[in-house]
Amino acid sequence: MKIRQNLRHWAAKKALTTPVVGDVAIDKLVDMHTKIFLDKADEDSREERRAHLDGFFDATMDTYVAALEAGHTEAEAREITHIQANFDFFNHGWTEMMEIPAAEFEEHFRRYEQFFKRYGISVDDPLGEFAPPQGVPPAPDTPEKRDQPSYENAIAGFADDVYVQDDTGTITPGGQTDEPADVDPTDAPGVDDADTADS
Repeated sequence: MKIRQNLRHWAAKKALTTPVVGDVAIDKLVDMHTKIFLDKADEDSREERRAHLDGFFDATMDTYVAALEAGHTEAEAREITHIQANFDFFNHGWTEMMEIPAAEFEEHFRRYEQFFKRYGISVDDPLGEFAPPQGVPPAPDTPEKRDQPSYENAIAGFADDVYVQDDTGTITPGGQTDEPADVDPTDAPGVDDADTADS
């Protein structure tokens, strides 16, 4: 998958791994992710999906931290959560929100197979053990889109590695930008209400 990485992403990592600060940042990060993906959905479907996405993205914050603790890089940990989201979108038939085509799911899964199996994550169960006890709020499916997907927002061809794009536009397969020495967690995406940084 091709993902961006800049100071905002390093600040998010700092925020989510810092006691107290992380609790504050989660709400903002969840709101930001929900907005980004709802903007890709048909306008008529947005509100009925909002609660589901809020609950889902809240759970993936725990996945992200667990992936970091398992030794994955920041870019890999974030990619893992995006793969989870794409599994969920496909299951619901929300193919217009997907970042990768379903044909690449297996390749993405295999790269993180050890982590996914450790936590029971699969295409059919995208959150695995990270699912909240009460579950995630339901939302209507659009199975007709799953049967004949167009993937209008998906980018194919980046399934063999995590491809990191920095602020200069340089793309590095398997790499990441250097983590700044002094990162302010308040610079995390979503902490500023006007922030529109990529997820």
